[in-house]
Amino acid sequence: MTPLSTDEIAASVRDLPALPAVVMELIQSIGDANANAELLATKISHDQALAAKTLRLANSSFYGLSRRVTSISEATTILGLRTLRSIATAAGLVSGFSDAACKGFHFDAFWRHAIGTALCARSLAQALRLDEDAAFTLGLMHDIGRLVLVSCYPQRYAAALAYRGEVDCVVSDAERFAFDTDHASVGAMVVERWHFAPSVVAAIARHHAPQAGAEERLVDLLHVADNMAHALDLSHLADDMVPPLSMAAWSRLALTESVCVQVFRATESQHDAVCQALLT
Repeated sequence: MTPLSTDEIAASVRDLPALPAVVMELIQSIGDANANAELLATKISHDQALAAKTLRLANSSFYGLSRRVTSISEATTILGLRTLRSIATAAGLVSGFSDAACKGFHFDAFWRHAIGTALCARSLAQALRLDEDAAFTLGLMHDIGRLVLVSCYPQRYAAALAYRGEVDCVVSDAERFAFDTDHASVGAMVVERWHFAPSVVAAIARHHAPQAGAEERLVDLLHVADNMAHALDLSHLADDMVPPLSMAAWSRLALTESVCVQVFRATESQHDAVCQALLT
């Protein structure tokens, strides 16, 4: 199979249909301590589909609110801007990519794994005293390069999946066979185009291959969260495979057995509620 050039894939990233303007603004405001909560809440409210899905997740058992919230402004007051931004970004991303006709690729399974990774990342961040909402958003987006490849090259991606079935390899190896690149590299192109912080771009680019030496905490967290979500089989795919785990990343996080058990239990107990809110 003739590989695609980096320039061809980069052009496909540039030509992607734009996410709703409010979702792009939410994404680009992550990490901005001066973001205007009232203005963002108003913009979310004006997108009826996004507002409805955001409120559905805010009122799910995942957040355990004592009373039902009925407006975006109320959700902002109760949950705070950072959490609301995380919820609305999740809702917008899930709705932002259509179900392309790609043989062997299952959108629901993809999002079930992404949501599982987001929950694992959030729980790990809580244990490690990192930003939980940023970790959740990063976990949700970590495989976004797969959606780009599926949306732009459905037949070629179907060939990659067929190759994976023949040789029983991990998805990244099959992508490199078909594209001469993988979803991690493509995902990094996407989030860089969306003006994410360099640390987020690096985490998505290297979530299957953390590097020693440099500041890797966010990369390590995402790498381990992704592996945990695969191990929990949250996609419900019969051929789901756990990617190789970097023992260096695992050692740097210094996770105890009790923390791992806590992450597993929290993710399994919350997964169905978040999937129901975001995928229906």
